[in-house]
This record gives sequence, C-alpha cells and structure tokens, in this order.
Amino acid sequence: MAGETELELLPHVAILSSPGMGLLIPLAQLAKRIVLHHHFSATFITHGHTKDSLQKTQKTILNTLPKSVQTISLPPVAPQNIPQGAKSATLISITHKCSIPSLRHVLKNLASTHRLVALVVDLFGTDAFDVAREVGVPPYLLYTSNFLSLSVDIHLPTVDSTLSSEPLKLPGCRPIPREDLVDAAQDRSNQAYTWFLHHGSRFKQAKGILVNSITELEPETLMGLRDEPSHPPIYTIGPLVQSSSTGMADVPKPNWLRWLDDQPRRSVLFVSFGSRGSLSFEQTKELALGLVMSQQRFLWVVRSPNDKEASASNQEPLDFLPDGFLERTKGVGHVVPLWVPQIEVLSHESTGGFLSHCGWNSTLESMVHGVPMIAWPLYAEQRTNALLLVEDLKVAVRPSADDSGVVKRDKIAKVVRALMDGGDEGQRVKRMMMEVKEASIKAMATEEGSSYRAMSEVLSEWNRYML
Repeated sequence: MAGETELELLPHVAILSSPGMGLLIPLAQLAKRIVLHHHFSATFITHGHTKDSLQKTQKTILNTLPKSVQTISLPPVAPQNIPQGAKSATLISITHKCSIPSLRHVLKNLASTHRLVALVVDLFGTDAFDVAREVGVPPYLLYTSNFLSLSVDIHLPTVDSTLSSEPLKLPGCRPIPREDLVDAAQDRSNQAYTWFLHHGSRFKQAKGILVNSITELEPETLMGLRDEPSHPPIYTIGPLVQSSSTGMADVPKPNWLRWLDDQPRRSVLFVSFGSRGSLSFEQTKELALGLVMSQQRFLWVVRSPNDKEASASNQEPLDFLPDGFLERTKGVGHVVPLWVPQIEVLSHESTGGFLSHCGWNSTLESMVHGVPMIAWPLYAEQRTNALLLVEDLKVAVRPSADDSGVVKRDKIAKVVRALMDGGDEGQRVKRMMMEVKEASIKAMATEEGSSYRAMSEVLSEWNRYML
C-alpha cells in the first residue's frame, strides 16, 4: 500500500452523498472503482443522522469501502430546521443547504492537503457546486438513475409553466404521462416540487454529468440530451452495483437460502419492494392471495403495512398476512420479514423473476443477473422507471390497478403466471432481459465497452486537472 505522502500526491476526488441507500450505494461503488482500479484516492462525505437506524444503515454501506477511502460525516441538521411532514426531497435538500458551512471547511482542508481534482454529488447536492467553485475544484453530478429520468429532471424547470394533463414530450423520449412523473412533480404546490425545480435548473452548472446506466439501454434519449448544447458532457459509467451483500459470510446459511437451494432452476419469483417500500393492508392481502392463485413458487420479503393503524401497532409483519396463508403456501412459498440480501437472491440459480418497486439500484441488479421483472412502482421516480422497463426495454410486465389504486389478486396471479410459467409473454421478457444482461456486462468489462470508455474519459479529465 502506498504511504501517506504518496496517497496525498494521487489525484483526489471528494464524493458527497445524500442520505438514503438509493444514493449511497452507487456513490460508494464509484469510490471503490476509482480507488481500487484507477489509482485515485477519495474522501467520502456523508451527513450525520439523529436517528440511530439511519446511522446504522449508512454505516453498513461505508464499511464496504476500501480502508484507503477517508470517510467524513457532516454534523446532523438540527430537527427544528426541517419542516414537519416534509417529503424526502425537501428533507434531503434542506440537509444539504444547512450543511454548506461544514462542507466548505472539509473541502478547503482537502484542497490544502491533497491534489483535489473533482467534487462529485448526487441530484440533491447541487448547492455544493457553489462551494466547489469557491475552492476552485470542478463539480460533477452522478445521476443515480436512467436517462429518461434525467431528461425529466433537467427539462422540467424550463417546461414548468406549460405543464398540463397532457403527456410530457421531451427530446428523444416517448411521451411521459403526467401520472408517471417523479413524485415531486405530482403536487406543484408542495415544497418538494420547488426543490425539484431548483436542483434540475442547476444540473447545467456541473462540469459533467455521470449517469449510472449504459448507452445501449436508451440511445435515443441519450442522443436527445447530448444534442442540446446547453447541457454539460454526459458520461455513461454504469452499471454501478454491489457485487455482493455485506455480512453473509459471517453468519450460518439462513432458512430462506436453504429453501432457495432446494427449488428448481429459475422457478422462484422474488418479491421485494426495496429498503423503504411498503403496501397498504388491503394491498398486502391482495398480493398474498394473488401469489396463492398464481400457483408459482415465491420468496417474499414482507413488511408491515403502511396504514397508520398498522404502523402504530406492535404486531410483526407476518401478523398482517391473511389467515392460513403460511400453511397454504408451505413448500411453494417462503416468507421473510423485513429484509434479505437482495444480490444473493437475484444471483441464485433458482430465482427466475423479480417483483420489484423499480428502484434503479434494484433494477440494475436485476439486469446484471438477467432476472426479468414485474414492475410495481411505489414512489420517487419509480413510475418513470417502470415506463422505461415495460414500454421501451420490454424487460418487465406490469399489473394494472383498479380505480382505487389497488392491484387485485386476479391481476397479480395473471401477471405472475405470465412471467413465470413459460408462456409467450414470459419468454419474450426473459429473452429481452438476457440481451440487456449481456449489454450491461460488456459495457464495463472490456476496453471497447461504452461505460469503460466513458469512465476512462472522465478519469483522464480529472487526472489532467491541477488545483
């Protein structure tokens, strides 16, 4: 390992992450990649939390970083600075805004002790661009989702005044129904929408935009973005995904994994809604009964319903399942409360489908393992992701909801059977997902890959920069 003096001479990148697994994971993967494979050094900057659970989650990700990556946690934001009932976009944005003085101190110290060549932030960290310019270091944005969502984010500030009930038409994109836009765009009176426009309007101030995707997924949308001269250079550097989950080697093989080992190849539907996703009590019941009706094998990560009554109760997640559900599905299904290491499930040879909330990290993990999807978006930009997966890439199927927004058991059973029982639709989706898997692997694995070339271009630019 290089000594401290030699490390200080390496080109150094400061990476600022917003709270939340969906943003932490790709930024952490970027830090790993540039340190382990490209002879850079890095400092990973996060925000402190007043909640122990959030601090623990963040620590889990930080523990996966190489020891040579310096980690710094900015002081927690005082609770009185966060409006009551604020949506996540508002909460995260205010956290960044209040942390500017602390960030300024960190970056000035790094600039005085290291060869600081770039500051990388996520989509909520654009206020840090001003600090970067003060210090004299170029700011970059790591956009942690796809080009379709990026196009929405970057164009919405300019089309805000013309928004209507009509689908949104953007260069290189299929028309996007209003109901499929990011959550923050659904209620223009909410402060989250104001923050959304604020950050989107500042994307163009970045020296470059790195995107956690691959060129081959959305070439027309990428071309539409690149054809606009006001946009900064766009580099496709994905997929930035974890290779394995943490902690699996330190525990005995769990029951769910032993069960999965015993199932036929590609026969199990993995049902999971990410680290924050949950359903209503009624929807949980309909999903359970739909899985029964499908007669397909499944591994389901169950959380307590998000109804206020359920949240206030002391019941365990499994207590909300229909009476007799566990007995009726014994041997065919396996239910796990709260969490399983997702990568271990998606990479398992018994896993043949993924019913997912369509978070982009989960989507990329499904892609690199070639697992076709059932799209069930819940919040954030997930409806936009689902539109891309179902309509453009055709690697997912999606059940329809009734007028009350509930997906009924018969619709669930139908879409599960369509994906898992070997029919024409399921075979088509599986074939398309395998093509995406091959493209995802090739993009980063060889010097000819689109993401490999883009990453090399970014690193060359950073390497040339002298503060």
